[in-house]
Amino acid sequence: MKHILYIITTAIVLSSCSEYQKVYRKDDIAPKYALGEKLYNEGKIKKAQRLFEQIVPGYRGKPGAEKLMYMYGNTFYLQEDYITSAYQLERFVKAYPRSEKLEEMAFKAAKSTYFLSPRSSLDQEDTEKAILKLQNFMNTYPKSEYFKEASDLALELDEKLQEKAYNIAKGYHHRISSGAQFRDDYYAAITALDNFLKEYPGSKYKEKALYYKFDTAYLLAKNSTERRKKERLEEAITYYNKWKKAYAESEFTEEAEQNIAYINNELEQLNTK
Repeated sequence: MKHILYIITTAIVLSSCSEYQKVYRKDDIAPKYALGEKLYNEGKIKKAQRLFEQIVPGYRGKPGAEKLMYMYGNTFYLQEDYITSAYQLERFVKAYPRSEKLEEMAFKAAKSTYFLSPRSSLDQEDTEKAILKLQNFMNTYPKSEYFKEASDLALELDEKLQEKAYNIAKGYHHRISSGAQFRDDYYAAITALDNFLKEYPGSKYKEKALYYKFDTAYLLAKNSTERRKKERLEEAITYYNKWKKAYAESEFTEEAEQNIAYINNELEQLNTK
């Protein structure tokens, strides 16, 4: 019995393959459309895509073109070819502005760009583009069923930009704390941390950024000439107070208290001279 079932199953598979090859090799458009749609609905996306590729150019302006382009664009999205799906889905949105599938395809086009965003250590141009696409979608479809997901994706990408900016700013500080003693490095670190805090005032990295700004000012004052030391020590105190006011309890408290004690002691000595 099992042997018979195996023969029947094999025959069906071979027949199916034979049908596909027969349709694929012929020039007739209609059979390719019909079989492509059938395969698409069955989840055989790659085979469907191969058939659609053959007939898309010849279907422009014809009845059924919208549905074909909908399925064709989705084949790239479903196979996670997000570079092509971003292009094809955007193409659908522009070509069929009255389509009932417009909102869905606009979201998938924007989401495709989300998947193209690289890890935070790399250039973030694609991340910025993806955020813009997602924001445009939310502005266009404020009541969309996809709105929350689009918002969550945009926030996730924004956090990636924050991480990138924070790591750059932190890198200036860490280069100084590891031994660099060049005046421009101190100013570059403070400027980078300032820019980060202005651009991302609600960031989860705010506490660390404020602390590293104080610590940079402390290191600059510590390594200053007598002529500039008092001014820089007082500036470091200003940064310390801003950090301390916002974060009374912190992982940096012990280190910060040691540094502020040094600053106060230095100022006391300078004031008695």
